Amino acid sequence: MENLDVMVLRQLRDWRLAGRRALLATVVRTWGSSPRPVGSIMALAEDGAVVGSVSGGCIEDDLIARHSRIGLQAMPTGAPAQVKYGITADEAHRFGLPCGGTLELVLEFDPDADALAELVRRLEGGQLTQRIVRLADGAVTLEAAHAPAELAIDEARLVNTFGPEYRMLLIGAGQLAEYLATMAGFSGFAVTLCDPREEYRSALSLPNVRLSTDMPDDAVAAFRPDRRSCVVALTHDPKLDDLALLEALDSEAFYVGAIGSRRNAQARRERMIEHFDQTPESLARLRGPIGLYIGSKTPPEIAVSVMAEILAVKNGVALPREMEVAQAKQQLQAQPD
Repeated sequence: MENLDVMVLRQLRDWRLAGRRALLATVVRTWGSSPRPVGSIMALAEDGAVVGSVSGGCIEDDLIARHSRIGLQAMPTGAPAQVKYGITADEAHRFGLPCGGTLELVLEFDPDADALAELVRRLEGGQLTQRIVRLADGAVTLEAAHAPAELAIDEARLVNTFGPEYRMLLIGAGQLAEYLATMAGFSGFAVTLCDPREEYRSALSLPNVRLSTDMPDDAVAAFRPDRRSCVVALTHDPKLDDLALLEALDSEAFYVGAIGSRRNAQARRERMIEHFDQTPESLARLRGPIGLYIGSKTPPEIAVSVMAEILAVKNGVALPREMEVAQAKQQLQAQPD
């Protein structure tokens, strides 16, 4: 499954290129609890088709009723509109906003098809891009962005930064890799799986995963990890994992880790220090054992724990130490029978 923003923008582009009227809705402010964060987008076609989300569904229903033929109302034209939902307790209840939350949307009517096509082209090419909307008339300009940024809005313009999709490189085929690749796909990651061993690749069935037969360190170099990338080694084989992990640690990847026990993780660090001139400081970003401790034993449960940790790191969540594998196991073993 591709990145949700890219999917919304690509569908909106296709509607507009086909001459269909459509709007783009963007969450620009929230107060209290809100079902979707600032920056979330959805597109609505004139026939009521929707892609993306700005709420749990109730606000989407209201937008369909107000701005599509299904609601027997014509979609407006002209400058973007700013609308608020959930200002009163009754409205919050009506629109399904939890705890009396309020959110504000900017609605752009019939966004320019060529500008949408250029934005999608840049995102598909891996470019972080700012989309700047002039609120007086809806004119759009695109600028290269050097770092992810929160949505910004003032009286004159709306600036939303769109990044290329998140990517995951898995080193090593097998059952765990299949589960993890599937979960990553549903979480919006584009997944590449590398394994030079034919006997391990032969039974794979992952239609949306790119396969690489390169040696893992070469695969990491070709993957070119950036700040929206993670690299996970799953082979338990130092000949395959070690050089790939070192290559990944020399990149901007937000997550670099390897499967294995605490003993194996410690042995890996000692091996890298002894044979590859690494230091504890240079290995500080290397995660292992990987995953949150949930008592997992089976491949699907282990994949859940690893995916949860990757998402926590991606989202900037500081993990409590009691959820880290080594700490949690030590506490569990220390408990009296």
